Amino acid sequence: MERMWAGMDDLMKKGEVKEFGFFADGRSGYGIGEGEMADTFRNVSMFLPYVHCEVHEIIPYEKGKEITRAVLKAAAQG
Repeated sequence: MERMWAGMDDLMKKGEVKEFGFFADGRSGYGIGEGEMADTFRNVSMFLPYVHCEVHEIIPYEKGKEITRAVLKAAAQG
């Protein structure tokens, strides 16, 4: 556990993980990070096989609106 905590401390110190917390079940938690997907892959792979991660990439709200508008406009013209 100390080695995993040290790894997470290092990722947080480097700014690759912005927030990490434990869920009350004692077996799971969450992390919020920023960066390229390849960096995320490397970071979560550091904890295998002891920790299973489910990664969700987030598209910022304004970018999501822009993409959705473009798709809907293309469909309407289509």
